[in-house]
Amino acid sequence: MTSPRTISFNIFRYDPQDPSDKPKMVTYEITEAPGMTVFIALNMLREQQDPSLQFDFVCRAGICGSCAMVINGKPTLACRTLTANFPDGKITLMPLPGFELIGDLSVDTGKFMRELAERLQLWLQPDANDIDIHRLETPMDPAEAAKLYELERCVECGVCVSACATKQMKDSFVGAVGMMKIARFEMDSRDIRTAEDFYHVIGNQDGVFGCMTLLGCQDACPKDLPHMQQIAYLRRKMAQTIVSC
Repeated sequence: MTSPRTISFNIFRYDPQDPSDKPKMVTYEITEAPGMTVFIALNMLREQQDPSLQFDFVCRAGICGSCAMVINGKPTLACRTLTANFPDGKITLMPLPGFELIGDLSVDTGKFMRELAERLQLWLQPDANDIDIHRLETPMDPAEAAKLYELERCVECGVCVSACATKQMKDSFVGAVGMMKIARFEMDSRDIRTAEDFYHVIGNQDGVFGCMTLLGCQDACPKDLPHMQQIAYLRRKMAQTIVSC
């Protein structure tokens, strides 16, 4: 019977709220268990070795997107990453770039997503004159509902933002998550906004025309969302808007 191996974690540590603290890497070791994920290992480290270690988690099942971090150079979810994926047993953990650092591996994706929603007006905007709370809602065409459901699977983990080279070089770029959500409302027949309305929001170098098509967002997305398909869709829509003017 093979003895369990020892896993080495090299983890970024820094508390931006402590003026005396400086960014550093700290190494921890832990005995690997069958089926262990990085998320499980982090919890064991915090329970058994260092309770001050900061990282985010909620669902443990790849649904909430809270435990996103950079694992051996790749932004992904800790709860969906097996330690067995690293044959040498050496794992380096960094916080997601592109977000405000709370501490160690914890970043404020909620603040980023809230500001993005306000900037792009990411909510349904129906005809105000056609609202009657006493009327039964009109059933949606199943094909349209399926398209919207596909885009609603985004868990707002921030992985696509951290994997986007354009976003890392240009903070004003809306990123794949912003365009995914814009596409969701552009396709919704209940939303009265026109292609021209969306053009004023994303028809520029901070939107669809600023994407360098490096595919980092699609390659890293833990939900396998069709980011490039939606960006290409919006590009065609915005280009048609220019031609029709």
